[in-house]
Amino acid sequence: MTATTTTTTPNPDPSGSPGLSEPVGDPPLLEVRNLTVTYGGGADAVPAVRGVDLRVEAGQKLGIAGESGCGKSTLALALLRLLPPTAKLTGEILLDGEDVLTMKWGRLRAVRWAGASIVFQGAMHSLNAVHRVGDQIAEPILLHTKATPAAARKRAGELLEQVGLPAARALAYPHELSGGQRQRVMIAMALACDPRLIVADEPTTALDVMIQAQILRLIEQLVSDQNVGLIMISHDLAVLADTCDRLSVMYAGRVVEEGPARQVYADARHPYGKALSAAFPRIGDLSSRHAPRGLPGDPPDPAALPGGCTFHPRCPVALDVCATEDQELREAGAERRAACVLVDEPVSPGADDTRSTP
Repeated sequence: MTATTTTTTPNPDPSGSPGLSEPVGDPPLLEVRNLTVTYGGGADAVPAVRGVDLRVEAGQKLGIAGESGCGKSTLALALLRLLPPTAKLTGEILLDGEDVLTMKWGRLRAVRWAGASIVFQGAMHSLNAVHRVGDQIAEPILLHTKATPAAARKRAGELLEQVGLPAARALAYPHELSGGQRQRVMIAMALACDPRLIVADEPTTALDVMIQAQILRLIEQLVSDQNVGLIMISHDLAVLADTCDRLSVMYAGRVVEEGPARQVYADARHPYGKALSAAFPRIGDLSSRHAPRGLPGDPPDPAALPGGCTFHPRCPVALDVCATEDQELREAGAERRAACVLVDEPVSPGADDTRSTP
């Protein structure tokens, strides 16, 4: 057996992937370049995603965090062109080196489910209430493979067992299942055609902590066993830090911080990332349990974004320059980047306690 080596070349584009070099050879499983999503047009145009860059390798788990309205779900749907016709997409979404945005309709249909699949937010609303769950799992198998109906039903039962449900539950209707069971059905459906990439949009929302832990461990095991890429979207930084390898934090349609998941959670370099992390009490930290810290104000309206850094109206450490100059992602340590003018200066640990509500 001979070892293979990968050479690297300097990355001249500071807005590209993290680090000073990029691999030369096989393309990543997914690479998103300068993706923008705008709803409407003209004076009524609303920018929902603004210049996002992402990179996911096979077997890698990328978390995307942010408050409601920051563009997470729009980004997830854009990856497979599932947005309504009113949405305008620009940039590149390279899946195995092929741009999803330029695919013809027939090729796009072939890629959905088989190349990449999505676990939609809210299983009860995503499943068809009048069809048995086994038939819904079997449907993409019938559409994308040459399987017979009997073989598709058998595969549906196997997938249910793979996600921890008896094969007999294939005969159940969605309302006959618990929330955790419905979420497992959604994961089984996402795995139906052996995709290389899975996008999970808040897969544990509204589940109790025990079921949430089971679903997260299941997702981790499937990614490890099948070497698929995973993009997991959540507002819960703690969940993503425990589950994912890397973490991107979004605010107002842009990535404002990215890096190794546990490092971003434990020591965020952007004030917004710090605020998200501080919002969750930590086991053993009595001060965080008795005095949880939130973030004052609301996310900006995408149709009326503030000038300069869009976070500056809520930022506890904003400078005058933040109101006039937008901040691009810049190096913030090994494999880390943050879009903050103070990224080279430590943010005061007590800054959260001194901020005032606008």
